[in-house]
Parts: sequence; structure tokens; C-alpha cells
Amino acid sequence: MSFRTVVIKQRSKLDLKLNYLVCRNSEEKKIFIPEISELILESTGISLTTALISELVKNNVKIVFCDQQHNPESEVLPYYGNYRTSKKLREQIAWNNEAKGKVWKEIIKNKILQQANFLQELGYVKESEMLFNYMQEIKPNDATNREGHAAKVYFNALFGMDFARREEAKVNAALNYGYAIVLSCFNREIVKSGYLTQLGIWHRNEFNDFNLASDFMEPFRILVDRLVVNLKEDVDFRLQMLEIFNVQLKIKDKKFYFENAITAYCNSLFDCLANGGNGDIAFYEL
Repeated sequence: MSFRTVVIKQRSKLDLKLNYLVCRNSEEKKIFIPEISELILESTGISLTTALISELVKNNVKIVFCDQQHNPESEVLPYYGNYRTSKKLREQIAWNNEAKGKVWKEIIKNKILQQANFLQELGYVKESEMLFNYMQEIKPNDATNREGHAAKVYFNALFGMDFARREEAKVNAALNYGYAIVLSCFNREIVKSGYLTQLGIWHRNEFNDFNLASDFMEPFRILVDRLVVNLKEDVDFRLQMLEIFNVQLKIKDKKFYFENAITAYCNSLFDCLANGGNGDIAFYEL
């Protein structure tokens, strides 16, 4: 079972040898490929062989490339992550609007619940109560945009009334980096399960290749927010964001590490969508 997140931060040469990833820079290291879950390449000075890429893809290892600012920029995913991909795609295309509306409502309801719980923990009682009220007002497809109203209250409480998500600041850089990692994990799970990331249930942007992952990941964004609120000034925020892989979550009285929780959650969403929006979605608890 894969469990390692491997981050390469300096100029290196990566190649394949006997089912091992071999990393050569100032020293040589070998990592058994079936143990790798993610490979994050933070430097643009890294070179790797096509033989290695092919073997990583065969083992469902997510390869994330970062830009010159060390921000996740792109990733490698296999064309076919499941031997029943054709069947899964027919199911995905057949998901009806009523089912998608029900599921999106539950996703947003849980996202706001996670936000409200976090604000309550931090002592923002008034703001958390507002979010609990928004949660009760959500309609199918979130027709009244309770998500947007909740987000404004939530981010203003966490980072101040002058905070804007699009401004250039360390907080936003950390949030973007963390969200990109979460998005990549959901993309990997969706492809592995045989579905298309482009066909979302709410997100439908023609320029977004990851609409479905953008839908599914919403409640998990709060895990990134928790890390960002507790950033340490003397530590690289990118390393701090990688701590998300060590987070343990509870689903139905069972504990899961972050990526395993994503698997359980996504499987429940696929089942729910296949059943007309009816079913028990495996949302996490802390």
C-alpha cells in the first residue's frame, strides 16, 4: 500500500532501477515505488526519465510539478485508472440533475459545518452561529448561495476584515498551495475510480479540467485553513502544508489518514450519485 509523500526540492536526476525511484543529487537515494503515493517536484531543475514516469503512472503515483515559485502547477494522471473505466463513464454521464443537486447541497452543508466548528473552536461565537444558521438555509444546488455568504464571514473572522483571497500575501500563497495539494489528491482518487475529472456536478467551467475534484474537495479545504492559521513564521509554509498527509480523520467511528479518508468519502459520493442522490455520504470528523 502506498503511503509516502516524496518531495524533491533541489536540482536532481530521477530515474528507474529495479522498481525503485533513484534520486541523484549531492547523494543517491532509492525509494521503493509501490510505497510512494505522491511525488512532488518543487524545483524546475529536476530531470526524470520517461521509464520512471511510466512506472510511476502504472503504480497510480501522483506526480505534481511546481513552478519557479514552488507552487503546484500541473500533474500527471493516467488516462485509464480503473479497468472498468467505460462502465464508470456511462454511469457518470447518467447522473441526473436532481441527484447532483442533492449531493451538492450536502457537500456545501458539510463545508459550512466544518467552517462553523473551526470558528467556534477559535472563540468566534457570533460568526460561528451565523454559519450554523446559513447551514440550515441551504437549498438544493445552494440556490441562495449560502456558501458565498458563509465564506465572507469565515475568512473575515480568520484573517481580518481587510482580507481578500486574490491579494498577494503569504496567507494566500499558503492557502493556494494547500488547496492545490488537496485538489491533486481528489483528482488521483477520481481517476483511480474510473471517472472523469472534467465532468463536475456543480463546477462546469469549460477551462477547468478538474471540475469534479473541485466539487468533491470543498469540505476538505478547512483542513488547509487549519494549517494556515497555525503557520510558524520560521518554517517554510510549503513544508507545513505537507503536514496534511499526517492528519487523522474519523469517519463512522473509524480513524483514517487523510488520503484514505478521501477514498472512503469519494466512494460514498459515487454510490450516492448512482442512487439518485440518496445515500449516506462519508463526511469526516476531527
